Amino acid sequence: MTGASGSTRLGECRQQPLPYGVACRGVLCCVWETARLLASRHIHLPDERVGLKLRFANGTSGRVYRETVVDREKETEPCVLVVSFRLRLVHGVMHRLFRWESLLNTPLFVGFPGFVSKLWVAHDRDGVYRGVYEWDGPQRAEHYARCLWRVLALVSASGSIAYTVVPGVSRDEMLANAGRAAAHSYTVPEWARVISLDDAPRELAP
Repeated sequence: MTGASGSTRLGECRQQPLPYGVACRGVLCCVWETARLLASRHIHLPDERVGLKLRFANGTSGRVYRETVVDREKETEPCVLVVSFRLRLVHGVMHRLFRWESLLNTPLFVGFPGFVSKLWVAHDRDGVYRGVYEWDGPQRAEHYARCLWRVLALVSASGSIAYTVVPGVSRDEMLANAGRAAAHSYTVPEWARVISLDDAPRELAP
């Protein structure tokens, strides 16, 4: 996958999935917690950012087609997690079908410890999808990303999965600093670094 390589210091030596058993236990616990969150109506799908276009430092861009947020007490260790992947054998109208179907994947992440929010970013010109998450706890975010890898590997092109964890910053702070390199006190690989936003979102059908 073009441009999707590297990570911040937290995960630069461990861009690999967790063992199958560990990842499976993580996902199963997440599904159980998701059921509890759904029953208590703590999961929301706000639409304020749907249609927002994110442009990345590697020259690609994608539009937000969904946002997922969970009610949570104030974060103690805010961080941003960006995950990217390219689906196998998905072209044309199949991208639209995937965006609809992907809602069913919500139980695979929203119940992981520390999850705060996710922006679902549609495929770019290279067919690469991204998830831009806010997490409470960089180690928790990395644990999730390495569990998720096992799930993504079932449907993704070989070598296309990458993630980066940006500690000490919230998602909104990172987006607010888009394009202002001097304001960044963190390092983000080009494929994950937002350099500008389309602040006039257009509707994007799932």
